Amino acid sequence: MPRKGMRSLCFSTSKTLSFSISRNSLPAGTSSVSTTPSRSFSDAMIDQSIEAAASMVTKWNPETSAYAGVTSIFYEDKREAHQFIKCVNDLQKAMHSLVSEDSTSERLIYSQSIMQIAMKRLQKEFYQILSMNRAHLDPESVSTRSSRTSARSSTSDYDGDDGDDEIRVAGDSISEVEQVSNMAMADLKSIAECMISAGYAKECINIYKVIRKSIIDEGIYRLGVERVSSSQINKMDLEVLELRIKNWLEAVKISMRTLFTGERILCDHVFASSDYIRESCFADIAREGALLLFGFPEIVAKSKKSQEKLFRVLDMYTAISENWPEIDSIFAFDSTAIIRNQALTSLIRLTESVNSILQDFESTVQKDSSKSKVHGGGVHPLTIRTMNYLSLLADYSNVLVDIFRDWPLPEKTSLPESYFDSSDPDESPSPAMSHRLAWLVLVLLCKIDDKAKHYKDISISYLFLANNLRHVVSMVRTSNLKYLLGDDWIVKHEAKVRQFAANYEKLAWDKVFSTFPENPTAEISPDQAKLIFRNFNVSFEETYRKQRSSVVPDTKLREEIKQSISRKLLAVYRQFYDKHGHTLGGERHVRVVVKYVPEEVENYLSGLFCEMPESDISSSSHSSSSSSSSSHRRQWRFL
Repeated sequence: MPRKGMRSLCFSTSKTLSFSISRNSLPAGTSSVSTTPSRSFSDAMIDQSIEAAASMVTKWNPETSAYAGVTSIFYEDKREAHQFIKCVNDLQKAMHSLVSEDSTSERLIYSQSIMQIAMKRLQKEFYQILSMNRAHLDPESVSTRSSRTSARSSTSDYDGDDGDDEIRVAGDSISEVEQVSNMAMADLKSIAECMISAGYAKECINIYKVIRKSIIDEGIYRLGVERVSSSQINKMDLEVLELRIKNWLEAVKISMRTLFTGERILCDHVFASSDYIRESCFADIAREGALLLFGFPEIVAKSKKSQEKLFRVLDMYTAISENWPEIDSIFAFDSTAIIRNQALTSLIRLTESVNSILQDFESTVQKDSSKSKVHGGGVHPLTIRTMNYLSLLADYSNVLVDIFRDWPLPEKTSLPESYFDSSDPDESPSPAMSHRLAWLVLVLLCKIDDKAKHYKDISISYLFLANNLRHVVSMVRTSNLKYLLGDDWIVKHEAKVRQFAANYEKLAWDKVFSTFPENPTAEISPDQAKLIFRNFNVSFEETYRKQRSSVVPDTKLREEIKQSISRKLLAVYRQFYDKHGHTLGGERHVRVVVKYVPEEVENYLSGLFCEMPESDISSSSHSSSSSSSSSHRRQWRFL
């Protein structure tokens, strides 16, 4: 860079110069300031700048002053610190003028020795400010600085008293911590600009990098992010891995909000005078910690796949994608492209992991070989597990849109026509995602249909289908799957539930329904009435004995089926009983023929599908019958 070239031109020396400088150390025969009339005004100003700088630098030279060795200019006397910077800047201007006149003049060599001592002093001050203000210059404090402070006090260039005034005005409305932080940042900036201008950028940058990199590395470690390999991940218990990922998720949030943001703000501020320096400096400080942070998801994604990891993988994908604007902004330099690339690589690997896990999940559902029947035709555990999984998956619809966008769909022939709801697929937030989730639901339904064949009683197989499809529809209705599959999907599958329930009802109860004549109030002989009552008793008992262990977990579906059976059976039975019950002879004869009055039938039907123990059924029936006004009602227990 040009400034480095100027430094090599102006400040090279063949011998080590002492850091004890005074006016007496001028070469023999020269005075610190000449008053020769023939000297030009600019020449006199050069000598005055050298004289002022020599006086100020000597005062704060630790080699000549014990006080200077243990005291900080910037902490002891802020106004004098401003003056020190001004003197050094004026000395720099004077040296540039001397170079243009005579690059070998004794005044230039003398000025160079003063400048070396000044830079040594500023190095010390720079280090002290950075190290003593670690708490006030932590990334969180820096990242929350007010815009007013950023625009005013922190940009002061220490041009006299105005800097103090601006800091004081801004300080009226900010906290003490912010004031200290702002003043420290302003001090660092003024020192950095002075050293860079004088050609001592390297010394300044090295100090900054060592201290600030340690803060970033320590921050990453405190956030729980440690270097780990795929083999270590594979050996971890799921609980341990969950904790690691949880720590990482919190680390991303904090690091992007404060750690890297604050460091970028500080670095941009301190080295505002040079785009190249602030870029390279920030890159060197942040690179290792950021690569460790954004490399962790890739390692997890490459490790052994398991369905339990899916949602944590999606959490990591969400964390990176949601913070991508900040990642792209904070690490926008060419020198930090490796960090952006690592974050992008992790997104790609996480995408591959999600699709791989879902393929395994689909295969697991398809290959489920359990032949055990669910008691009473209830909801199969596979249905519960699968729908819980898919409903949770639908909660990640925002990121799944990106993940499924470029992932191939199942073959079109594998999805039945009219399986989807809308005539316009663009109504879905993501057709690819909707098709993928709909396909997984269809795989489950096909598997449930296959498992229904294990029931010997066909009526129970239809009840099994109704129960499982109702559970699927309910999970869709009450989760984000509703927005992905659509209302029409729900309507169509609700209709299928009703059809399955109707098939169950017909196969299970049609024999009971058919015991009565088409017109239950038509005139018939007492013998015909007795035969119909006896047929009803046998059919009802046989059917109830088979169906009493059937279950319908869904309250609404259970009531719908019971009401449908009651509506078809009780109305006919009540009419027949009221018309023909009194024609059977005496009370004793009636008790032999009519085992159930309508209220008893109603009580038994109301207890269906609840898996109520036999004793409870009998007790319930007894309680109901004992409260009836009919003298010939009695309890009957199924054998």
